[in-house]
Amino acid sequence: MVDLSAIAKWPDVPACYDWLSLDRRGDWRLQGERVTHRGLIDFINRQYAVDEAGRWFVQNGPQRVFVTLACTPWIFRREADSFVSHTGQPAGALHALYLDEDGNLLLDSEVGIGLIDDRDLAQFLGECRDNNGQATDETAFLALLAGQPANIYWQGKRLQTIAAVDLPKRYKFEPNPQP
Repeated sequence: MVDLSAIAKWPDVPACYDWLSLDRRGDWRLQGERVTHRGLIDFINRQYAVDEAGRWFVQNGPQRVFVTLACTPWIFRREADSFVSHTGQPAGALHALYLDEDGNLLLDSEVGIGLIDDRDLAQFLGECRDNNGQATDETAFLALLAGQPANIYWQGKRLQTIAAVDLPKRYKFEPNPQP
């Protein structure tokens, strides 16, 4: 739960932009440098939220620090048979699976749209199956990337294609918030 109590005491603190970012592996970066301090990471994770305009931010006392997203608002990592977000929140129910033109695998889950951490791709791809329950091979993924029909499934969900440029509008997020 994001703590907004300091805003009442200091309502006119300006927002901060281009300072904090979320990379493609779910790491927080302050001015490009990876955050490694566990306490700071935990604080950022607790204070991570979205406003009505789809701009993701971290509430730091009375100041809102907007987050530049390398891809999506969530980065999902494998945990047993499911996924958790970079903040540790379970992804929850899976609504859809997508592959974009750059080969990124994305999950549309209960918490929102997120990129699968590249370190989990080999396991994920190894679990994909075709219509007959047989393991899929690289040819099926290449066909899908080329715009050809391919029946690839993971845990009963069919892998679909999506254009990366369509993600922010479709999932209502702003990847690069500005004043």
